[in-house]
Amino acid sequence: MHRKTSPAQLLGRPVRILMLLTSLHGGGAERVAVHLHNQLDRKRFDVRTGLLRAAGPYLDQIEADRIMVAPDGEARFNYDGPNRAQYTPGKLIGAIQRAPLAYRRMIAEFRPDVVMSFLKGTNLLTWLALMNSGAGRPRWIAREGNNVRAVVREEAPNALVEHVSLALTRRAYRRADAVLANSTDMALGLTADLGLDPDRVRMINNPIDLAAIEAAASAPLSGAPTRPYILTAGRLEYQKAQEVLLQAYARSGIWRSHALVILGKGSKLAELHRLAAQLGIGEHVRFIGFVGNPYAWMAGADLFVLPSRWEGFPTVAAEAMACGTPVLLSDCNFGPRDIVVPGESGELVAPEDPDALALAMARLIGDPAGRADLAEGGRRRVRRFAIHDMIAHYARLFEELVPAPYVSGPAY
Repeated sequence: MHRKTSPAQLLGRPVRILMLLTSLHGGGAERVAVHLHNQLDRKRFDVRTGLLRAAGPYLDQIEADRIMVAPDGEARFNYDGPNRAQYTPGKLIGAIQRAPLAYRRMIAEFRPDVVMSFLKGTNLLTWLALMNSGAGRPRWIAREGNNVRAVVREEAPNALVEHVSLALTRRAYRRADAVLANSTDMALGLTADLGLDPDRVRMINNPIDLAAIEAAASAPLSGAPTRPYILTAGRLEYQKAQEVLLQAYARSGIWRSHALVILGKGSKLAELHRLAAQLGIGEHVRFIGFVGNPYAWMAGADLFVLPSRWEGFPTVAAEAMACGTPVLLSDCNFGPRDIVVPGESGELVAPEDPDALALAMARLIGDPAGRADLAEGGRRRVRRFAIHDMIAHYARLFEELVPAPYVSGPAY
């Protein structure tokens, strides 16, 4: 039987992959990067991660000698916080001046075959870093994990900035050798919103490490409420719409039997505390902050709720399903319908509709048998995102894009 010669065999070495992010602060993109580092076959791939800052809870999950960090990154590239805060003149000018140069130096030092950047901001900086690279440039994958149009609209301080930001994003993504989405409807949305060549748009769902989640879910849990609870998890920012959940929780009446636990941190914490108090449910809501093991919390919850205004691929919901927890998601753009088949593996409600969310929460809490059926359906459904299968898709994409020899790509 004839076996195809692999790119690593043709090159006489593993394929070099450089993944670019700003930091390793907790999020779906960062977890994907860590999974790729730890799961890709090292005989086939030599993987490095380039960061503007050596920061984040996932930093210790990658060997230090496989991380490249920009000099003075902590002082120059502290971009944490809500998206809108990045549009201050000082941060914009600093990013445009310094970050592409930092990435360009990493590329020159490692000489990757393929560069993959994560999320819009880093994708724009990578586009600038690769500009005028010539025929010897690496192939570039612009990986997107969020609703670009919604992000641009939310982060821009005015209509002019929104127009310019979207135009620059459109121009940058059109220069990528591949634009990688992590949900089916996001791939379609990116193609339409940015006018991309459909042949260059790919889709790979986020990998879910089912075995690791199962093990972590059984760990002892301290600090949980003494009564049943429902759970949500995510950054405390506008996108995640925790205020909609608080309104729904107050209207549903389930605070009489169930506490509400909120995992995550962000700029909306004080505002959400005030809203809970105003709604008369403050004593029933627990703000826990960021936790290293959210899976034990998921496993103990009667219901996981994600009320987001938009998503890319809501990994946290798939992880809750892997823990055997029934899920209720807003039917936002993008990703929930890749994860949930309504009535089989979870339920969906319209986004930004606290009344509909309240009715669905009350109905599910009042139907233990229905929740058990959804939980079982969720366990079956989430297997399609098993980590080894998703990593194999990434491996095929990387090998497909390897230039042998290097060829000229799109003009930057």
